[in-house]
Amino acid sequence: MPSIFSYQSAEIDWCEGNFEHSTVIAEYYNTISNVSFFILSAALLYLNRQYCQQRAVPMYFISGLLLCVGVFSMYFHMTLSYVGQLLDELSILWTLAVAYSFWYPKVYFPRCIKSRKHFFWLSGVTTVVSTLMSFIKPAFNAYALNCIAFHLLYLTWCELKKCNDKRVHRMAAAMVVWWALAITSWLSDRWLCWLWQAISFPYFHSFWHVLIAVSLLYCFPLVIYFDVNYEMPTFKPKLGYWPSDSWPVVVPYIALEEPHKQC
Repeated sequence: MPSIFSYQSAEIDWCEGNFEHSTVIAEYYNTISNVSFFILSAALLYLNRQYCQQRAVPMYFISGLLLCVGVFSMYFHMTLSYVGQLLDELSILWTLAVAYSFWYPKVYFPRCIKSRKHFFWLSGVTTVVSTLMSFIKPAFNAYALNCIAFHLLYLTWCELKKCNDKRVHRMAAAMVVWWALAITSWLSDRWLCWLWQAISFPYFHSFWHVLIAVSLLYCFPLVIYFDVNYEMPTFKPKLGYWPSDSWPVVVPYIALEEPHKQC
């Protein structure tokens, strides 16, 4: 039996050819494309620094976990090891768990949950159980994690029904488009590998890394916008774009203004 740390001991091998560009890195482009998570982590803190000053704990937690996602995904694709596969998938699970714990709106809490503290415990127990179950069939984890996106889309739809700000609706639409492109790339790499190898272009999983990071650049400001409305009544969230509204390619962020005005 090979060691769980051994190269190519993982249950999954993506479409990109192994060791074609390096004798050390198994999947070269799938590895280096994870730099997008490092950029995402830094951009979230810098662009949303006003919010970060008010809610430093969730922002630094999430940014740190996004760095872990990038590091562990790089390690996985570099080695294709069993441990790397688990670290890659579990880092995503824990990032989602922390995001839910801090930002899940209280209005959607189950009736048995009376406070944010109780919800922390529920999220923690659920995540620990899910972590233990992940060792049973790691290859299934990626599909399960992607399914969580549908719940996030449902929550976004519920919140948008309460909001009349057209700029926020456009940001949500852009997020969905980027996510759709990302998940299409992920599924294409898994299910149509024979086609991409036939035309010598097996790089769609590396596109997934970049596209999902771009989608999260739109997702997190959207989450922050709703969190300000719910948890920070003395502020009004204002959607802005970096570097400027007039640029053809922009990155959204949330600025805080006073006094608060209901969306």
